[in-house]
Amino acid sequence: MGDFKSTDKLARRGLLFILSSPSGAGKTTLSRMLLEADPEIKLSVSATTRPPRPGEQDGVHYHFVSNEEFDRMVEEDDFYEWAHVFDHRYGTPKGHIRNALKEGQDFLFDIDWQGTQQLYQKDQQDVVSVFILPPSLAELRRRLESRAQDSSEVIDGRMERARAEISHWAEYDYVVINDDVNECFARVCEVLDAERMRRTRQTGLIPFVRELMG
Repeated sequence: MGDFKSTDKLARRGLLFILSSPSGAGKTTLSRMLLEADPEIKLSVSATTRPPRPGEQDGVHYHFVSNEEFDRMVEEDDFYEWAHVFDHRYGTPKGHIRNALKEGQDFLFDIDWQGTQQLYQKDQQDVVSVFILPPSLAELRRRLESRAQDSSEVIDGRMERARAEISHWAEYDYVVINDDVNECFARVCEVLDAERMRRTRQTGLIPFVRELMG
């Protein structure tokens, strides 16, 4: 796991860090671990038309909106991206994200391949995408069944969708297999650390080098 207390005080542009995976492959767990470990990244809170699950809070986990409200936001171009997932819709409100990126704020996105494509098309320079693969489909089904939240019919549907989602693995910048969650998390942190150091994001380098050479 990387040291998040960077000694580099140079100004940098923030990034849009996407974690995607089939349902049950671990992106929600990894997202939570990253947010707890790294104070420099914030969760991009999506709007959704699905009802809250037990323990979920409006404005913290999601912005829960009606279908009519979602329609209005689409019409007014209030989303970076939006998509249909399991008979509901999810979208990323633009809000203050664009201005915050200029100030060096990073945002974490827990979205699927459709949302990733839309986000990449609208803001290619700021996107870093990571796809999380399960070690096997049998293990993925075991994880879904261990939740004891869904019927076998719902799990069958999730497995069918998982195969479709996995087929998009090559559209991501990085692909990590989640066999051991701690090892997987360490790799995700390595990706984030390296992408933060990318020369094109280090906006403070030009004045620093000018002064260095001055």
